Amino acid sequence: MTLRIKEYHVSNSLKIPAMYMRGGTSKGVFFRLEDLPKEAQQAGEARDQLLLRVIGSPDPYGKQIDGMGGASSSTSKAVILSKSEQADHDVDYLFGQVSIDKAFVDWSGNCGNLSAAVGPFAIYSGFIDPERIPNNGVVTVRVWQANIGKTILIHVPIEQGEVQECGDFELDGVTFPAAEIAVDFLDPADDSGVMFPTGNVLDQLQIPGMGTLNATLINAGIPTIFIDAHDIGYQGTELQEAINNDDHALAMFEAIRAYGAVKMGLIEHIEQAQLRQHTPKVAFVAKAQSYLSSSGKAVSANDVDIVVRALSMGKLHHAMMGTAAVAIASAASVPGTLVNMLAGGGAKESVTFGHPSGTLKVGAKAVLREGHWGIEKASMSRSARVLMEGWVRVHR
Repeated sequence: MTLRIKEYHVSNSLKIPAMYMRGGTSKGVFFRLEDLPKEAQQAGEARDQLLLRVIGSPDPYGKQIDGMGGASSSTSKAVILSKSEQADHDVDYLFGQVSIDKAFVDWSGNCGNLSAAVGPFAIYSGFIDPERIPNNGVVTVRVWQANIGKTILIHVPIEQGEVQECGDFELDGVTFPAAEIAVDFLDPADDSGVMFPTGNVLDQLQIPGMGTLNATLINAGIPTIFIDAHDIGYQGTELQEAINNDDHALAMFEAIRAYGAVKMGLIEHIEQAQLRQHTPKVAFVAKAQSYLSSSGKAVSANDVDIVVRALSMGKLHHAMMGTAAVAIASAASVPGTLVNMLAGGGAKESVTFGHPSGTLKVGAKAVLREGHWGIEKASMSRSARVLMEGWVRVHR
Protein backbone atom coordinates (compact mmCIF):
# COMPACT_ATOMS: atom_id res chain seq x y z
CA MET A 1 0.00 0.00 0.00
CA THR A 2 1.37 3.41 -0.98
CA LEU A 3 0.76 6.33 1.33
CA ARG A 4 -0.18 9.44 -0.59
CA ILE A 5 -0.12 12.78 1.13
CA LYS A 6 -2.58 15.28 -0.23
CA GLU A 7 -1.33 18.84 -0.60
CA TYR A 8 -3.79 21.05 1.23
CA HIS A 9 -4.21 24.76 0.54
CA VAL A 10 -5.21 26.91 3.48
CA SER A 11 -6.32 30.42 2.59
CA ASN A 12 -5.00 32.06 5.76
CA SER A 13 -1.70 30.17 5.82
CA LEU A 14 1.72 30.88 4.33
CA LYS A 15 3.59 27.92 2.87
CA ILE A 16 7.37 28.35 2.93
CA PRO A 17 10.00 25.87 1.63
CA ALA A 18 12.25 24.73 4.48
CA MET A 19 14.39 21.94 5.88
CA TYR A 20 14.42 20.75 9.47
CA MET A 21 18.00 19.74 10.24
CA ARG A 22 20.18 18.50 13.06
CA GLY A 23 23.62 19.99 13.30
CA GLY A 24 25.84 18.72 16.11
CA THR A 25 23.75 18.70 19.29
CA SER A 26 21.22 21.26 17.99
CA LYS A 27 18.23 21.30 15.64
CA GLY A 28 16.75 24.12 13.64
CA VAL A 29 14.59 25.20 10.71
CA PHE A 30 16.66 26.13 7.63
CA PHE A 31 15.51 28.55 4.93
CA ARG A 32 16.88 29.97 1.72
CA LEU A 33 16.56 33.74 1.90
CA GLU A 34 14.89 33.87 -1.51
CA ASP A 35 12.13 31.52 -0.31
CA LEU A 36 11.01 33.79 2.51
CA PRO A 37 8.09 36.18 1.98
CA LYS A 38 9.39 39.41 0.45
CA GLU A 39 8.82 41.44 3.62
CA ALA A 40 10.87 38.91 5.62
CA GLN A 41 13.84 38.95 3.25
CA GLN A 42 15.11 42.04 5.08
CA ALA A 43 16.10 42.21 8.74
CA GLY A 44 13.36 43.63 10.91
CA GLU A 45 10.09 42.99 12.68
CA ALA A 46 8.46 41.10 9.79
CA ARG A 47 11.28 38.55 9.72
CA ASP A 48 11.32 38.21 13.51
CA GLN A 49 7.55 37.73 13.69
CA LEU A 50 7.71 35.09 10.97
CA LEU A 51 10.40 33.06 12.73
CA LEU A 52 8.67 33.37 16.08
CA ARG A 53 5.52 31.89 14.56
CA VAL A 54 7.44 29.14 12.75
CA ILE A 55 9.18 28.05 15.95
CA GLY A 56 6.08 28.52 18.15
CA SER A 57 7.06 31.47 20.34
CA PRO A 58 6.38 33.19 22.60
CA ASP A 59 4.90 30.30 24.55
CA PRO A 60 4.07 30.98 28.22
CA TYR A 61 3.76 27.21 28.68
CA GLY A 62 7.39 26.82 27.57
CA LYS A 63 6.57 23.87 25.27
CA GLN A 64 6.37 25.37 21.73
CA ILE A 65 3.61 22.88 20.93
CA ASP A 66 2.24 25.06 18.11
CA GLY A 67 5.54 25.34 16.24
CA MET A 68 8.74 23.63 15.17
CA GLY A 69 10.68 24.43 18.35
CA GLY A 70 11.58 21.73 20.84
CA ALA A 71 11.27 23.76 24.06
CA SER A 72 15.02 24.09 24.66
CA SER A 73 17.72 26.52 23.60
CA SER A 74 19.21 23.72 21.46
CA THR A 75 16.05 23.34 19.40
CA SER A 76 14.60 26.86 19.23
CA LYS A 77 16.67 28.00 16.27
CA ALA A 78 16.44 29.23 12.71
CA VAL A 79 18.98 29.55 9.88
CA ILE A 80 18.77 31.69 6.74
CA LEU A 81 21.16 31.03 3.86
CA SER A 82 21.83 33.05 0.72
CA LYS A 83 24.42 33.26 -2.03
CA SER A 84 27.37 35.07 -0.52
CA GLU A 85 27.99 38.74 -1.11
CA GLN A 86 31.56 38.28 0.15
CA ALA A 87 34.48 37.55 -2.16
CA ASP A 88 35.75 33.94 -2.10
CA HIS A 89 32.76 32.69 -0.07
CA ASP A 90 29.95 30.38 -1.14
CA VAL A 91 27.11 31.38 1.17
CA ASP A 92 26.12 33.94 3.77
CA TYR A 93 24.80 32.26 6.91
CA LEU A 94 22.53 34.09 9.33
CA PHE A 95 21.51 32.50 12.63
CA GLY A 96 18.55 33.41 14.82
CA GLN A 97 18.19 32.19 18.40
CA VAL A 98 14.46 32.26 19.04
CA SER A 99 13.34 32.93 22.59
CA ILE A 100 10.96 30.32 23.93
CA ASP A 101 8.76 32.39 26.25
CA LYS A 102 9.46 35.92 25.04
CA ALA A 103 8.67 37.64 21.75
CA PHE A 104 12.13 38.24 20.33
CA VAL A 105 14.82 36.70 18.15
CA ASP A 106 18.45 37.20 19.20
CA TRP A 107 20.79 37.83 16.25
CA SER A 108 23.85 38.66 18.37
CA GLY A 109 25.86 35.47 17.83
CA ASN A 110 26.43 32.27 15.90
CA CYS A 111 25.44 28.65 16.52
CA GLY A 112 28.52 26.47 16.20
CA ASN A 113 26.57 23.22 16.18
CA LEU A 114 24.21 24.24 13.37
CA SER A 115 27.24 25.51 11.45
CA ALA A 116 27.96 21.87 10.61
CA ALA A 117 24.56 21.60 8.90
CA VAL A 118 25.08 24.77 6.87
CA GLY A 119 27.50 22.99 4.53
CA PRO A 120 25.09 20.18 3.59
CA PHE A 121 22.18 22.63 3.34
CA ALA A 122 24.20 24.80 0.96
CA ILE A 123 24.74 21.76 -1.25
CA TYR A 124 21.13 20.60 -1.07
CA SER A 125 19.96 24.13 -1.91
CA GLY A 126 22.06 24.44 -5.06
CA PHE A 127 24.49 27.08 -3.78
CA ILE A 128 27.52 24.93 -4.63
CA ASP A 129 28.63 24.45 -8.25
CA PRO A 130 28.04 20.76 -9.11
CA GLU A 131 31.47 20.66 -10.77
CA ARG A 132 33.06 21.16 -7.35
CA ILE A 133 31.34 18.13 -5.87
CA PRO A 134 33.45 14.96 -6.25
CA ASN A 135 32.00 11.54 -6.79
CA ASN A 136 33.70 10.44 -3.58
CA GLY A 137 35.65 12.69 -1.26
CA VAL A 138 35.14 15.99 0.55
CA VAL A 139 33.87 19.38 -0.61
CA THR A 140 34.78 22.43 1.44
CA VAL A 141 31.99 24.99 1.76
CA ARG A 142 33.31 28.45 2.53
CA VAL A 143 30.77 30.24 4.72
CA TRP A 144 30.48 33.88 5.75
CA GLN A 145 28.91 33.94 9.21
CA ALA A 146 26.88 37.13 8.87
CA ASN A 147 26.02 37.57 12.57
CA ILE A 148 29.65 37.96 13.62
CA GLY A 149 31.43 38.67 10.34
CA LYS A 150 33.68 35.61 10.33
CA THR A 151 34.66 32.81 7.95
CA ILE A 152 33.82 29.16 8.63
CA LEU A 153 35.09 26.26 6.53
CA ILE A 154 32.78 23.24 6.54
CA HIS A 155 34.25 20.04 5.11
CA VAL A 156 31.32 17.93 3.87
CA PRO A 157 31.91 14.25 3.02
CA ILE A 158 30.56 13.14 -0.35
CA GLU A 159 29.69 9.59 -1.41
CA GLN A 160 28.61 8.75 -4.97
CA GLY A 161 28.09 12.42 -5.68
CA GLU A 162 25.72 12.97 -2.73
CA VAL A 163 26.15 14.34 0.78
CA GLN A 164 27.17 11.47 3.03
CA GLU A 165 25.05 11.45 6.17
CA CYS A 166 25.55 7.89 7.43
CA GLY A 167 28.80 6.92 9.14
CA ASP A 168 30.38 5.64 12.33
CA PHE A 169 31.35 8.99 13.88
CA GLU A 170 29.90 9.24 17.38
CA LEU A 171 29.21 12.57 19.05
CA ASP A 172 28.39 12.69 22.75
CA GLY A 173 24.96 14.23 23.12
CA VAL A 174 23.68 12.65 19.87
CA THR A 175 22.24 9.14 20.10
CA PHE A 176 23.05 7.76 16.67
CA PRO A 177 26.35 7.71 14.74
CA ALA A 178 26.71 9.63 11.48
CA ALA A 179 29.29 10.88 9.01
CA GLU A 180 31.96 13.17 10.44
CA ILE A 181 31.96 16.81 9.33
CA ALA A 182 35.08 18.83 10.20
CA VAL A 183 34.41 22.50 10.93
CA ASP A 184 37.09 25.21 11.02
CA PHE A 185 36.38 28.60 12.57
CA LEU A 186 38.93 31.04 11.13
CA ASP A 187 40.13 33.86 13.39
CA PRO A 188 37.13 33.37 15.70
CA ALA A 189 37.89 36.36 17.96
CA ASP A 190 35.74 39.50 17.93
CA ASP A 191 35.77 41.30 14.57
CA SER A 192 37.70 44.13 16.24
CA GLY A 193 40.54 41.64 16.70
CA VAL A 194 40.33 41.91 20.49
CA MET A 195 39.80 38.48 22.06
CA PHE A 196 39.88 39.73 25.66
CA PRO A 197 37.65 42.84 25.73
CA THR A 198 38.98 44.07 29.09
CA GLY A 199 42.60 43.59 28.01
CA ASN A 200 43.11 40.97 30.74
CA VAL A 201 43.27 37.18 30.55
CA LEU A 202 42.02 37.06 34.16
CA ASP A 203 39.62 39.58 35.67
CA GLN A 204 37.94 40.33 38.97
CA LEU A 205 34.19 40.34 38.37
CA GLN A 206 32.18 42.07 41.08
CA ILE A 207 28.62 40.81 41.55
CA PRO A 208 26.41 42.56 44.15
CA GLY A 209 25.47 40.09 46.87
CA MET A 210 28.09 37.59 45.73
CA GLY A 211 31.35 39.47 46.08
CA THR A 212 34.26 39.25 43.66
CA LEU A 213 34.84 36.28 41.38
CA ASN A 214 37.88 35.33 39.32
CA ALA A 215 36.75 35.29 35.71
CA THR A 216 38.07 35.06 32.19
CA LEU A 217 36.01 37.16 29.78
CA ILE A 218 36.64 36.11 26.21
CA ASN A 219 35.17 36.81 22.80
CA ALA A 220 36.15 33.89 20.61
CA GLY A 221 33.46 31.82 18.94
CA ILE A 222 30.94 33.57 21.14
CA PRO A 223 31.32 36.02 24.05
CA THR A 224 31.77 33.84 27.15
CA ILE A 225 32.27 34.39 30.87
CA PHE A 226 34.28 31.65 32.58
CA ILE A 227 33.95 31.20 36.36
CA ASP A 228 35.66 28.73 38.71
CA ALA A 229 33.01 26.17 39.71
CA HIS A 230 34.25 25.99 43.30
CA ASP A 231 33.92 29.77 43.74
CA ILE A 232 30.15 29.47 43.28
CA GLY A 233 29.66 26.24 45.23
CA TYR A 234 29.75 23.65 42.42
CA GLN A 235 32.01 20.75 41.44
CA GLY A 236 31.87 21.22 37.68
CA THR A 237 30.30 17.77 37.13
CA GLU A 238 26.66 18.80 37.61
CA LEU A 239 23.96 17.65 35.20
CA GLN A 240 20.96 19.64 34.00
CA GLU A 241 18.57 18.80 36.83
CA ALA A 242 20.99 20.13 39.45
CA ILE A 243 20.91 23.60 37.89
CA ASN A 244 17.74 23.95 35.85
CA ASN A 245 15.46 22.96 38.74
CA ASP A 246 17.07 25.52 41.07
CA ASP A 247 15.61 29.00 40.63
CA HIS A 248 18.22 30.50 42.97
CA ALA A 249 21.04 29.04 40.87
CA LEU A 250 19.51 30.30 37.62
CA ALA A 251 19.11 33.80 39.08
CA MET A 252 22.75 33.72 40.23
CA PHE A 253 24.00 32.75 36.77
CA GLU A 254 21.87 35.44 35.14
CA ALA A 255 23.39 38.03 37.50
CA ILE A 256 26.89 36.84 36.56
CA ARG A 257 25.94 37.01 32.88
CA ALA A 258 24.48 40.52 33.15
CA TYR A 259 27.37 42.06 35.10
CA GLY A 260 29.87 40.22 32.90
CA ALA A 261 28.18 41.60 29.77
CA VAL A 262 28.59 45.14 31.11
CA LYS A 263 32.27 44.55 31.91
CA MET A 264 32.79 43.13 28.40
CA GLY A 265 31.21 46.23 26.86
CA LEU A 266 28.39 44.25 25.25
CA ILE A 267 25.72 46.29 27.04
CA GLU A 268 25.74 49.52 29.01
CA HIS A 269 23.30 48.60 31.78
CA ILE A 270 22.51 45.24 33.36
CA GLU A 271 18.81 45.63 32.49
CA GLN A 272 19.72 45.35 28.81
CA ALA A 273 20.82 41.73 29.34
CA GLN A 274 17.15 40.68 29.18
CA LEU A 275 17.09 41.69 25.51
CA ARG A 276 20.34 39.87 24.73
CA GLN A 277 19.77 36.34 25.99
CA HIS A 278 21.93 34.54 23.42
CA THR A 279 25.15 36.35 24.37
CA PRO A 280 27.26 36.29 26.41
CA LYS A 281 27.34 32.72 27.64
CA VAL A 282 28.28 31.74 31.20
CA ALA A 283 30.38 28.65 31.88
CA PHE A 284 31.79 27.23 35.09
CA VAL A 285 34.94 25.15 34.98
CA ALA A 286 36.91 22.82 37.25
CA LYS A 287 39.93 20.52 37.15
CA ALA A 288 39.60 17.15 35.44
CA GLN A 289 37.57 14.64 37.45
CA SER A 290 35.52 11.51 36.90
CA TYR A 291 31.72 11.55 36.69
CA LEU A 292 28.73 9.88 35.07
CA SER A 293 27.30 11.63 32.02
CA SER A 294 23.58 12.18 31.50
CA SER A 295 23.38 8.89 29.55
CA GLY A 296 25.10 6.96 32.35
CA LYS A 297 28.40 6.79 30.46
CA ALA A 298 31.46 6.96 32.72
CA VAL A 299 33.79 9.86 31.98
CA SER A 300 37.27 9.34 33.46
CA ALA A 301 39.43 12.15 34.76
CA ASN A 302 42.23 10.60 32.71
CA ASP A 303 40.29 11.22 29.49
CA VAL A 304 39.78 14.98 29.88
CA ASP A 305 41.88 18.05 30.57
CA ILE A 306 39.09 19.95 32.31
CA VAL A 307 35.35 19.78 33.03
CA VAL A 308 33.01 22.53 31.84
CA ARG A 309 29.33 23.30 32.22
CA ALA A 310 27.72 26.11 30.22
CA LEU A 311 24.36 27.85 30.22
CA SER A 312 22.44 28.85 27.12
CA MET A 313 19.31 31.02 27.13
CA GLY A 314 19.15 30.79 30.92
CA LYS A 315 19.43 27.00 31.25
CA LEU A 316 22.29 24.54 31.64
CA HIS A 317 23.04 23.07 28.20
CA HIS A 318 22.60 19.32 27.77
CA ALA A 319 26.02 19.04 26.10
CA MET A 320 28.05 22.00 24.83
CA MET A 321 27.28 24.80 22.41
CA GLY A 322 29.68 24.65 19.45
CA THR A 323 30.62 28.31 19.74
CA ALA A 324 31.23 27.91 23.48
CA ALA A 325 33.49 24.95 22.66
CA VAL A 326 35.52 27.34 20.50
CA ALA A 327 35.68 29.76 23.44
CA ILE A 328 36.83 26.94 25.75
CA ALA A 329 39.62 25.85 23.39
CA SER A 330 40.66 29.44 22.75
CA ALA A 331 40.86 30.26 26.44
CA ALA A 332 42.70 27.00 27.17
CA SER A 333 45.37 27.88 24.61
CA VAL A 334 46.27 31.21 26.24
CA PRO A 335 48.52 31.00 29.35
CA GLY A 336 47.08 32.61 32.45
CA THR A 337 43.37 32.29 31.71
CA LEU A 338 41.16 30.54 34.23
CA VAL A 339 40.52 27.74 31.74
CA ASN A 340 44.22 27.31 30.96
CA MET A 341 45.22 27.16 34.62
CA LEU A 342 42.53 24.64 35.58
CA ALA A 343 43.50 22.54 32.55
CA GLY A 344 47.05 22.29 33.88
CA GLY A 345 48.65 25.43 32.42
CA GLY A 346 51.31 25.70 29.75
CA ALA A 347 51.10 25.94 25.98
CA LYS A 348 48.18 24.05 24.40
CA GLU A 349 46.91 23.62 20.86
CA SER A 350 43.90 21.47 21.78
CA VAL A 351 41.79 20.68 24.80
CA THR A 352 39.51 17.76 25.64
CA PHE A 353 36.79 18.75 28.07
CA GLY A 354 34.03 16.94 29.87
CA HIS A 355 30.45 18.21 29.52
CA PRO A 356 27.08 16.84 30.75
CA SER A 357 26.72 14.40 27.81
CA GLY A 358 30.35 13.25 27.58
CA THR A 359 33.53 14.69 26.12
CA LEU A 360 34.68 16.83 23.20
CA LYS A 361 38.10 17.65 21.76
CA VAL A 362 38.63 21.04 20.12
CA GLY A 363 41.81 22.41 18.59
CA ALA A 364 42.88 26.06 18.77
CA LYS A 365 46.21 27.74 18.10
CA ALA A 366 46.81 31.01 19.93
CA VAL A 367 49.07 33.72 18.52
CA LEU A 368 50.29 36.97 20.11
CA ARG A 369 50.07 39.90 17.69
CA GLU A 370 51.19 43.38 18.77
CA GLY A 371 50.46 42.58 22.39
CA HIS A 372 47.02 41.07 21.75
CA TRP A 373 46.11 37.39 21.77
CA GLY A 374 44.27 35.90 18.82
CA ILE A 375 43.34 32.49 17.44
CA GLU A 376 44.36 31.48 13.91
CA LYS A 377 41.81 28.69 13.69
CA ALA A 378 39.63 26.59 15.97
CA SER A 379 38.62 23.15 14.73
CA MET A 380 36.18 20.48 15.82
CA SER A 381 34.23 17.56 14.40
CA ARG A 382 30.43 17.51 14.25
CA SER A 383 27.79 15.66 12.25
CA ALA A 384 24.55 16.69 10.60
CA ARG A 385 21.54 15.34 8.75
CA VAL A 386 18.18 16.29 7.29
CA LEU A 387 15.30 15.34 9.59
CA MET A 388 12.48 16.57 7.35
CA GLU A 389 12.08 18.66 4.22
CA GLY A 390 9.19 20.33 2.49
CA TRP A 391 7.29 23.40 3.68
CA VAL A 392 6.47 25.00 6.98
CA ARG A 393 3.00 26.49 7.40
CA VAL A 394 2.55 29.79 9.16
CA HIS A 395 -0.76 31.51 9.84
CA ARG A 396 -0.84 34.98 8.41
